[in-house]
Amino acid sequence: MKLKVDEQSDALYLRLDNSSIVESQEVSPGVVLDYNASNQVVGIEILNLSTRVPRLNVRDFQFQAV
Repeated sequence: MKLKVDEQSDALYLRLDNSSIVESQEVSPGVVLDYNASNQVVGIEILNLSTRVPRLNVRDFQFQAV
């Protein structure tokens, strides 16, 4: 799993695995899901991140495994 925040593009991308992306679908304005050949979600992109989280500071990200 990989999380990428691109401040220039104002986007966040969460990659769930390394399988090839065969289709992408915008499921909500600015939210794109990437699918593999088995129709499983393998990536999630959130666009216009600064308007969704105005005080975003990537250095404050916390990760938690439950």
